[in-house]
Amino acid sequence: MKKSLSLVDKSFVLNRQTPPLSFMLSSRHTRRNPLLYFDGTSNKPLRYARNQKSPFEDEQDGTAIVEPIIFDDGFLHVPKENPVLQEFLSYHPGFGDIFKEVNKEKDAKLEVESLDAEVDALIAARGLTLEMLENISRVLLGSSVDRMTTAELKRDVLVFAKQNPFEFLDLLNDPMLELESKVAKFFEDGILGMRNNNKDVYFNLPKNKTKMLTVPFGESANYIVASYLQSDDGIETLKLLEKQK
Repeated sequence: MKKSLSLVDKSFVLNRQTPPLSFMLSSRHTRRNPLLYFDGTSNKPLRYARNQKSPFEDEQDGTAIVEPIIFDDGFLHVPKENPVLQEFLSYHPGFGDIFKEVNKEKDAKLEVESLDAEVDALIAARGLTLEMLENISRVLLGSSVDRMTTAELKRDVLVFAKQNPFEFLDLLNDPMLELESKVAKFFEDGILGMRNNNKDVYFNLPKNKTKMLTVPFGESANYIVASYLQSDDGIETLKLLEKQK
């Protein structure tokens, strides 16, 4: 099954922050460097030859002239007059990994989405109550809000919203936000503590030093404890912790 390609100039770019001055992309299938495309039935070997009409080796004749594919300063421009190279690159196993197509319209849409989210996040952050500022700071920034002024809280939350707009907006709609903030406060006040290389959560009450739970690897202690406290088994524990304030 062949991809339908529009007859337009196309540009491709290497997926590297610092591309080399010159990069040669593999242009033919070999045993040492396989270039195969699965067409739904079988794996077909690829070979770029400008004097052929197909990028598939088994569809080319014996006059194929293999040419190098070179990215200069990380870029490769392929004019519409060379559709076989455009098709070859679209099938290449390195497409999306080693290199990608430059899509200005798509990139512009993504940038607009990012800018819109940044504006929305900053507007939302500017309108937060002091309580919400404290909740956000505890959960996102791990800040000891009791030692921060209102101006410092606003500044830190605004900076976070600007730099991480999508995460910030998601958190504002998270029903766990208030409870996670409470848990962070429990840790700040020393009512709860971490032991065993921050793997286990323990009570730190006058008459209770027992283990509450183990935090799974890679998870947030605040989130895991909050999840437990909103469960049927954890409701009474939450009431007990809230009485310690």
